[in-house]
Amino acid sequence: MSEKKPNYPNEIFIRSYPKIIFFWPLLITSFVLWLIQAFIDPSNVLGYIWFIVFFVNIFVTAFDFSSTKFFVLILAIVIVILLLVFLVLPNYTVDLTGISIDLALPWEFYMVMTLILFLILGIVVISTRFEYYKIEMNEIFHKTGIFSSAERFPVKSLRFRKEIPDVFEFFMLRAGSLTIMPGKADEVMILNTVLNINKKEKQLDWLLSHVSVEPDEIDS
Repeated sequence: MSEKKPNYPNEIFIRSYPKIIFFWPLLITSFVLWLIQAFIDPSNVLGYIWFIVFFVNIFVTAFDFSSTKFFVLILAIVIVILLLVFLVLPNYTVDLTGISIDLALPWEFYMVMTLILFLILGIVVISTRFEYYKIEMNEIFHKTGIFSSAERFPVKSLRFRKEIPDVFEFFMLRAGSLTIMPGKADEVMILNTVLNINKKEKQLDWLLSHVSVEPDEIDS
């Protein structure tokens, strides 16, 4: 019984997204908290949840964490937690009488944030429909803008390199960096945020291996 081969497309669309695309958790959080605050159970805790998600989103988009930096960060967090639990907290007390931080937010705030983020992310997604690279069996088609002319490059000597510069971005949207080299030294295409980078890599591997055997198949 023959093994079933993967069904890869004959044309591959590759799009690069701006960093704002990683704010989708804040969009979802704002929407859910809007519904909870307006229709279910208003609570001050919701404000703390929103600011925590906001901080994490800012943190992820502000810095690039390679695999080494990621594990160093995790190790540092664990060490700080252990120091607080076993050394600082048992011997240190703080009088918080009269000190309070109220992060309660009205449902209107969550609604406005949801609409703003939805509008911005929607524009980002729509804009990538008009700026992309399409790699076919015989050429690379680079489209920029709605009415602008397209660039074409041969596929014969195409090379590419996949990188994952940020572990957090890979966890969130399987995103990574893709460098496409059609052949000449001055023709280097760098796409910094490509979603589902591993899937795109497999599709490109299949396409390039197919192109390499195509002349023999035609001669036969």
